[in-house]
Amino acid sequence: MVFGQVVIGPPGSGKTTYCNGMSQFLSLLGRKVAVVNLDPANDALPYECAINIEDLIKLSDVMAEHSLGPNGGLVYCMDYLEKNIDWLEEKLKPLIKDHYLLFDFPGQVELFFLHSNARSVVNKLIKKMDLRLTAVHLIDAHLCCDPGKYVSALLLSLSTMLHLELPHINVLSKIDLIENYGNLAFNLDFYTDVQDLSYLQYHLEQDPRSAKYRKLTKELCDVIDDFSLVNFSTLDIQDKESVGNLVKLIDKSNGYIFSSIDSSAVEFSKIAAAPLDWDYYRTGEVQEKYMKDDEYVQQTSRMQ
Repeated sequence: MVFGQVVIGPPGSGKTTYCNGMSQFLSLLGRKVAVVNLDPANDALPYECAINIEDLIKLSDVMAEHSLGPNGGLVYCMDYLEKNIDWLEEKLKPLIKDHYLLFDFPGQVELFFLHSNARSVVNKLIKKMDLRLTAVHLIDAHLCCDPGKYVSALLLSLSTMLHLELPHINVLSKIDLIENYGNLAFNLDFYTDVQDLSYLQYHLEQDPRSAKYRKLTKELCDVIDDFSLVNFSTLDIQDKESVGNLVKLIDKSNGYIFSSIDSSAVEFSKIAAAPLDWDYYRTGEVQEKYMKDDEYVQQTSRMQ
C-alpha cells in the first residue's frame, strides 16, 4: 500500500514550493519521498523529481505543433498523459515499494473542476497501483483580504472537492503573508472554518463591482453553506511546526497514520476517534503569530 499527495491549486499558490518543502520535511521524518512533476509548463524545478512529464511531452512542443495557447496546451498534455498512462505506471513501479509520493500538478484550475482527464489519471493510478492519495488544494491566503476573492476561492475549493472525489484538504498557503494586502474583516477562524457567510454581505456591498451582483453573490454563498464541506488549514512552508501540523492531518486523511499498526479494530478506532490536540494551532496561534491585533494597528496609526 502506497501513500501520497496530489498537490493542486491555482497558479502562484505555491504548489512547487510546497512540494520542495514537504519533500524535505518528510525526508527528515525518515520517509523516502519521490516527487512526480506532472506540470509540463514547470521547467524550473527547485526539487529533484523522480518522474518528469517533460520526458513524455513538452508544453512548448504542443503549443508550436498545434498552434495552441498555454491553457489549451495544458489540456492537450493532460489528455495525452491519460492516453499514455502506461508510461507513468511503468515509471512508478520501482517507487511504489517504499516511497511516499508527491504529485505536482499544473495550476490550470479547469483541469480539476471541469475536465475529466486529470481525475481519470489519478483514479487509474489509485485502482491499478493501490495508492492512497489525499488531494492537497492550495489557496493563496491573501485572498481572504478581499471578500469577493474569498467567495471565489470557496467556490473553486467546493467544485474541486466534488469533482475529484478524493480525501481532500484545503490549505491557505503563504499564511505568513496574509496581511500584506490589507487587514482581515474578521478573525482568522471565520475564514478557516467558513463561518456564516452572510456576515460578508456588508463588506461585499462596499465594493461597487460586488454590489451590482448582490443577489447572485447571496445565492452562491447559500450554495457553499448548504454543502458545508469546505474548510481550510493554514500553512507557512518555512515553519516546521506549521508543516508538521498539516502532515498530521494529511496522514489521517489518507490512512498513513494506520499503516504501521498491526492490531485489532479497537486500536484503529481509538486512533480514528482521537481528538485533534493540535487544533488550536490551526487558527489561534497562527493569528497571534502572523496577524497584528487592532490595538497594535491603532498605536501604529497614531505614531504615523
